[in-house]
Amino acid sequence: MRVLGIDPGLQNMGWGVIDVDGSRLSHVANGICHSGKGELATRLLILHEQLTEVLARYQPTTAAVEHTFVNKDGAGTLKLGQARAIALLVPAQAGLDVGEYAPNKVKKCVVGVGHAAKQQVDHMVKMQLPGVVINGPDAADALAIAMCHAHYARAGDTYEAAIRKASA
Repeated sequence: MRVLGIDPGLQNMGWGVIDVDGSRLSHVANGICHSGKGELATRLLILHEQLTEVLARYQPTTAAVEHTFVNKDGAGTLKLGQARAIALLVPAQAGLDVGEYAPNKVKKCVVGVGHAAKQQVDHMVKMQLPGVVINGPDAADALAIAMCHAHYARAGDTYEAAIRKASA
């Protein structure tokens, strides 16, 4: 299984790709899509094009996107939601199933603590993907999202296999 994790953001959208073989995780690539400044529609198009290129290059078999949290700035939250829509749309256009995870669930899965600091997430991603060079905090978060999805996808596969075995 090849997992694409996406950390949505309007200016910086992190992405990370990992391969999963049983319980083994290995780093494939990571990076950040940058939208720059300017009109919202143009920035969203730039994110769409860059993320589409990531999918074309690395051919993931599944994807995961982090849920965004609502903050005090309603306009900022709305713009972030539109960037998140791009993060959901691009893998869906490629025919991938897309998992969604709350930030606390990702942190709990990767670090063991739901309110872990960004530095702790970065450290644990490096521990679980030896030799990885992370292209920034957004890319580290995206790799953590991919790792979380890999964990829950494996758990789902195990459950489905047990159901098939029990009904055979």
